[in-house]
Amino acid sequence: MNVLYLTFYFEPDIGPGAFRNTSLVNELSCQLTANDSIYVITTQPNRYDSYKPAAVEREDWYNGGCPISIHRIKVPAHKSGFLGQIRSFWVYYFQAFQLVRTYEYDLVVASSSRLFTAFLGARLARKRASPLFLDIRDLFREAILDVIKFPLLRVLLNPLLSAVERYTFGYASHINLVSEGFRSYFKSFQQATYSYFTNAIDTAFLTIPASRTGKTPSPKTILYAGNIGEGQGLHQLIPKVAQQLVDAYRFVIIGDGGARQKLIDALSVSDITNVELRLPVNRRDLLVEYQNADYLFVHLSDIDACKRVLPSKLFEYGATDKPIIAGVAGYAASFVREYLPNTILFNPGDAESLIRQLRETPYHTQVRTAFKQRFQRQTISTAMAQQILQVQRETARTNYP
Repeated sequence: MNVLYLTFYFEPDIGPGAFRNTSLVNELSCQLTANDSIYVITTQPNRYDSYKPAAVEREDWYNGGCPISIHRIKVPAHKSGFLGQIRSFWVYYFQAFQLVRTYEYDLVVASSSRLFTAFLGARLARKRASPLFLDIRDLFREAILDVIKFPLLRVLLNPLLSAVERYTFGYASHINLVSEGFRSYFKSFQQATYSYFTNAIDTAFLTIPASRTGKTPSPKTILYAGNIGEGQGLHQLIPKVAQQLVDAYRFVIIGDGGARQKLIDALSVSDITNVELRLPVNRRDLLVEYQNADYLFVHLSDIDACKRVLPSKLFEYGATDKPIIAGVAGYAASFVREYLPNTILFNPGDAESLIRQLRETPYHTQVRTAFKQRFQRQTISTAMAQQILQVQRETARTNYP
């Protein structure tokens, strides 16, 4: 069997998409044989304009099982802006079409957070009448319509994106949803079977040593590490909170994204001195920052789309013994209550609730043993690879049209 695997992000790029897909490809290859193949079409590292590790255009991996061929397409820099990301995707889209002209594939797997990699997967699967396995990590149409401020543009985009979704999701044999909060969104696509494999904890985070016991220093450090976009809404919350906690707490924010400048501007206007912004770092350095922090922070904007998602940061944070501060609602809030003890949970944007809980909640650390056992990367990748192969076997038996 030949598997065509499409993902915009792949190691050595950083971020949840790259980590998830690299692990899954390796596991899938181990469950196949030397007579099979996996062809990964991805991009050169581009998640952050400020962090681009070197990567070769083409390389072959063999970790047992079947061989893996990787082709990385160079896409234009985009600084996470909407138009820049569209331009980057079209370069990826057209070059991917050229690359697969002579490759005979029996199954298409597409992992997508912004819909269009999934759309590319549907185009290529339909072209060869191949089964399509989709791994959906975000709801792009709902998210983009929530943040667009121009009503006319929303009116124009909505039917276009709806048509793309029908074309894409309506063909899939199987759809994995990274958050069970997405379930109701897909109820009209009943031809597909579904699974709900979440994001996971990578092995590197499972080895973080326990925090030192004893009195914690003052000011305490609150760390955020990840994307700084409209969906995170840091520029709307951090200045308000930091201004009132100036003597007792400091924020360290590591990352990049489309709303980073908004955060910088908001901090400058209020002359905030207890917030430090840093550019993205590699995973080894990030682990050190987690150990040095007192609290780990995550926040989503107060928009409908964010009530369905499950932030990947929760999995990294949950692997530590540090208290988590989570400004989330909807499904993510339910997930925190069920699986993540020692978390300060507040509604998105509610600075007063966050400040009050920080002051009233005694500081302590707590190892989350059950969480780490349940959401290990290897466990989820193994089960997900088995699901992919089951889809291929089932569609082969039914003579996929």
